[in-house]
Amino acid sequence: WDETHFGKMGSYYINRTFFFDVHPPLGKMLIGLAGYLSGYDGTFPFQKPGDQYEQHNYLGMRGVRLCRLFCAFLGSCLVPFAYLTVLELSKSLPAALLTAFILIFDTGCITLSQYILLDPILMFFLMGAVLSMVKCNSCADRPFSASWWFWLSLTGVNLAGAMGVKFVGLFVVLLVGLNTVYDLWYLLGNLSLSLVMFGKHLLARVLCLIVLPLALYTAMFAVHFAVLNKSGPGDGFFSSAFQSQLIGNNLHNVSVPE
Repeated sequence: WDETHFGKMGSYYINRTFFFDVHPPLGKMLIGLAGYLSGYDGTFPFQKPGDQYEQHNYLGMRGVRLCRLFCAFLGSCLVPFAYLTVLELSKSLPAALLTAFILIFDTGCITLSQYILLDPILMFFLMGAVLSMVKCNSCADRPFSASWWFWLSLTGVNLAGAMGVKFVGLFVVLLVGLNTVYDLWYLLGNLSLSLVMFGKHLLARVLCLIVLPLALYTAMFAVHFAVLNKSGPGDGFFSSAFQSQLIGNNLHNVSVPE
């Protein structure tokens, strides 16, 4: 059922048809982008769950299959992400291998990753944020180095990605936030660290973990509204002034008073 739902939204992006959904736009935009880059023309109707893609022209449906491949690829990334995270935390190769082995044979993860769903995309960014956070913590003894900045910035990017797919991503924001508060509290109690240096640590985290994710999250919606410029099923959720900007809408180019 969900593949019918989100696959159709991927087609909306390809056709630039405006729609409304309760989730932020990043996941559907990535599905649409995967289909577009693979040659999918957005014509499959996604009318009901269980519709067979083989009933339609193969060249036209190639992109839908590759949308599935895209989600499957992101789902497969969870295994090395989990392996690297546990290896960094435990410094134990057997523990990391056991984690990867368990995740490889997790039927829930396999099932979610083989369809056009938001879940593998969300889990990719969630696990990516945790891995980046752990890697950044491992660089605590060399702050402001290239690797430290890289992992801190990548944590912010993954936070924006998690929030941009589903609001459930706010839970990993909370996790990274608590880790950051703990880290800053430890630095504040370090009497060998000057207040100027502590201020630099605080500013770096504000820029990478607050400003950067918010900027990327806002940019997602800017792209969303720029791409979806044609009238569609989401028109009625918005004002007349907004509808007048959509190509094909009855109010298109109509002068609407403030």
